[in-house]
Parts: sequence; C-alpha cells; structure tokens
Amino acid sequence: MENIECVTLEVADPTSAEKFYTTAFGLGTQLRLRASEAPTTGFRGFTLSLVVSQPADVNALVDAAVEAGAATLKPATKSLWGYGGVVQAPDGTIWQIASSSKKDTGPATRQIDEVVLLLGVEDVKATKQFYVDRGLAVAKGFGSKYVEFATGSGPVKLALYKRRGLAKVAGVSPDGTGSHRLAIGGDGESFTDPDGFEWEAAAPAPTA
Repeated sequence: MENIECVTLEVADPTSAEKFYTTAFGLGTQLRLRASEAPTTGFRGFTLSLVVSQPADVNALVDAAVEAGAATLKPATKSLWGYGGVVQAPDGTIWQIASSSKKDTGPATRQIDEVVLLLGVEDVKATKQFYVDRGLAVAKGFGSKYVEFATGSGPVKLALYKRRGLAKVAGVSPDGTGSHRLAIGGDGESFTDPDGFEWEAAAPAPTA
C-alpha cells in the first residue's frame, strides 16, 4: 500500500510560499516546500483540495487565501454537490476548497477535514490500473472520468480525474507543459506514474 505522507510543492521562493500557506491554510507536515526553477507553463496537471464541513469554513479559507495573495479562479458558490471555490496560490498551485454541505451548522472555523490530491491524467482507466498494481485499493470510481483510492493511514487522499475535466473544475485551460512542480511523498519506493507524476520516499518531517 502506498500511503501519501506529504506532498512537496516545488516553488521559486520557499520563504514566501511558506508565509502564504501558513497564513492562508495553516497546513502542517502534510505540505512541504522546496526551491525549484524547473520550467513550467499553464496547467500543471493537478489540484489540491481542502475538504471542510460547512460553507462558512469554505468562505473563511478562501478569504484568508485571497488576503494572503491568492487569485480567485472560481468564487465560492453553491453547486449540485455542495459548496466550494477555487483559488490559485502565488506559486501557481491550484487549490479547491469545498464542502458537501450547503448549509452552515455552526460558527465559521478554518478546520480542514481532508486534504485530497487530484491528479489530472490522460487515461483514467490505465492510470487506475497502474496504481492498483502497486497495491492501492479503489474506494469509488466513475468509469473513465474519476477514481478515488481508499484512504490508508496517510494524511493525504489520492484521486484521479480526466485532465481536461480537472482543468474545467479548476477554471483554467487544460494546456500546459513542463514540470508538474510536485513530488508525492509516499511510504514506499520512488517511481514515476504514466503521467509523469513523481513519487519519492517521504523523509521524516522536520522538527522545530
């Protein structure tokens, strides 16, 4: 089983990125940063999703992100499946912030219930089989459009989405070239999946 212990974003300025993420989301060791100038243009082929319990929490996180310097790609609004919005961090990473609930049940908080890494892939069925062969179990799937893997002990969930579909959800063009600017820290060996997403053995979280 490959659990995701963390995701590492490769950014031009780790100090500025750390300030943004601390201010906007307050994420812990599941998000790491490292310096990179790897060429990349357009959509990087993935999004990170923060799942919260109610619309007020979505608004709180979206507002905090925008105040810290994020750009709004999709304003927070109701949809068939719940309530959510999309922002793009100053380093270029796209974040979906969502709740399956359409009604508030209490005061707003910035508590994050789940972090989900959504990979935009060319062939969902083929990439799903690649990960199943590596020991991941499928939790739910919708044909060739979406697959969600069963949660292991890791703090980050993994899902696959058709690349064009994920770009549409994010509110951006699907076109993009170069580095994903992402490394997935797993509890197994290093490898690269069919869409070029790199997994690496997660190092222990740095201590203060």
